[in-house]
Amino acid sequence: MTSRHSGRVLLAALGLALTLLGGCAGLPSVGPDYQTPETPMPAAWQAGRAAAGERQDLSRWWRQLDDPTLTRLIDESLSGSLDLKKAQARLTQARASRNQAAGGYFPTVAASAGASSNRQAEVINPNYVGTTYSAGFDASWEIDLFGGTRRSVEAATADQAASAASLNNARVSLVAEVALNYVELRGYQRRLSIAAENLASQGETLQIVQWRNQAGLASSVDVEQARANVEQTRAMIPDLEVGAYQAENRLAVLLGRHPGTLHDALSTYKPLPEVPASIASGIPADILLQRPDLIAAERTLAAETARVGQKMAARYPSLSLSGSFGWEAFSFGALSGAGAVASATAASLAATVFDGGRLRSAVDIQSAVQEQALIAYESGILTALEEVENALKAHAVARDRLNARQAAADAARNAAQLGEMQYESGLTDFQKVLDTQRTRLTAEDNLSTAQSAVLTSLIKLYKALGGGWEQPVAAEDNAQGKPS
Repeated sequence: MTSRHSGRVLLAALGLALTLLGGCAGLPSVGPDYQTPETPMPAAWQAGRAAAGERQDLSRWWRQLDDPTLTRLIDESLSGSLDLKKAQARLTQARASRNQAAGGYFPTVAASAGASSNRQAEVINPNYVGTTYSAGFDASWEIDLFGGTRRSVEAATADQAASAASLNNARVSLVAEVALNYVELRGYQRRLSIAAENLASQGETLQIVQWRNQAGLASSVDVEQARANVEQTRAMIPDLEVGAYQAENRLAVLLGRHPGTLHDALSTYKPLPEVPASIASGIPADILLQRPDLIAAERTLAAETARVGQKMAARYPSLSLSGSFGWEAFSFGALSGAGAVASATAASLAATVFDGGRLRSAVDIQSAVQEQALIAYESGILTALEEVENALKAHAVARDRLNARQAAADAARNAAQLGEMQYESGLTDFQKVLDTQRTRLTAEDNLSTAQSAVLTSLIKLYKALGGGWEQPVAAEDNAQGKPS
């Protein structure tokens, strides 16, 4: 009988708790209910030749460049970057904070067991020594009447989604940085190759002038001018080597490696990746879904809005329930008897009557924080629009510049070749040869820089559009955090 009676009491208590929990879930919560702000967006991009059409999948945009080395570097960075690991730790913290907040829905139950021994005063009963044994459970629960806990969980859930979006934003930045430094490295290597080719050509010219000087067909001035041309070109090489070295080390750090560990894999020159013919940028409204930094800002706004309700709930009365159920006896064996059962229940209703305006001020402070989050979100949208417009324009201009510099480099190479042939035939002076050689070096170096600039502008465009992460965010990071 004792066992069945105890079981019925526990089941009744559990049923009451579940009933109250379900009832609290249906109660209204004080404070503003969050709604995503209506943000007017332009219908189309304004930059020159902005590509229209359907929004394309930008989650792995770098594969469109068809460069296996770049793909391998990015894949390794996504698993080894310390910045990503730090962002992942923040997400783990946010998830734990949400679970902690959700714990407020449920009672706190503690179990205890003990034994105490006492001796009465000798003047009362010198021979009495008593031992008391006890075991039982204590429970306390604050009923979420006005939604303080619900708003707290709502805020924590939004924080969790914001942390997930921040992790994705870190991925976007990391992928872009790896690609930019890779293009910079290949650009420096290409410029080194151009300098070496021109140095060899100028060295041959110097040798020819020296032979002609020995034959009395050229002056010593021509020889020294040719030598000066060679040394000026040679002086360009150290700066290019330093630039390549720095880009290589930066790539290693982005991958979570020590500087210098990528030298063997990247020291051999390879051409720059091919640029896609076009990119479908979609419409401006797409960036609200594509850019994880805007998603993070919007979720942060949702969290701060929920916290307004949390602060408001603190101004209302609170209802707390507490109880204990256990056994007490003077012998351990007697704890199982019906007479050993002891229980107690209590309920309390508390409200703040006067606090000098502290709770009201807390609501005002949080409302100001919410307003700041709204402004930050709206400002983030404007910044995103600006970045995409600038990136679209920069990419279009870079393509035009590349076409012009390609034509200039072709003409400079032809001029240099003709100048050398005419000089050897005695049809022009040596100054013409020097001028055409310098022009060729400058034109080819500018062409290499223009090729890198097209890729750089394309990478920045992909970054501005929010490319580099996969949608959608996990469902657990989008949950509203309300009790079922």
